[in-house]
Amino acid sequence: MDLKKIVRDIPDFPKPGILFKDITPLLQNPQAFKVVIDSFVARYKDKPIDVIVGIESRGFLFGSVLAYVLGKSFAIMRKKGKLPYTTVSYTYKLEYGEDTIELHEDAIPKGARVLIVDDLLATGGTAAAAAHLVKKMGGKVEEMAFVIELDFLQGKKALGDSPAFSLIHY
Repeated sequence: MDLKKIVRDIPDFPKPGILFKDITPLLQNPQAFKVVIDSFVARYKDKPIDVIVGIESRGFLFGSVLAYVLGKSFAIMRKKGKLPYTTVSYTYKLEYGEDTIELHEDAIPKGARVLIVDDLLATGGTAAAAAHLVKKMGGKVEEMAFVIELDFLQGKKALGDSPAFSLIHY
């Protein structure tokens, strides 16, 4: 199945000049969603992973299902102030300003092997911050998994030594 044909392009969203890659058609198509999940399951079923972390919010959609199928712990990484329990945070720079992401303090046990999941790798800023936060908590990033990667933005460069895998490349 050609997943690229199912992803919808939205021009000028969220601002002029941006071509947004909309994954909602993948979610609406049960066969396409199954291909995405099955592809991730095939890749990670034999890897040493203890915790799967989903990055807010579309990473939750793929990461939680993957964690369920693989029988792994699932943790949600959110923007500052969105989690109800005691958190550990990491603040990172954006093009204009900064942002902060958080995990519950008990989400990543020391030494845990972690798979970070999100829908899209663009410039890599949020993904790199996610890896920093996992390491700050004593976890080891085994890999980062993305449904889509925008190769022309070279986001993998921002990830440093964190390996990454993407299903679809543009």
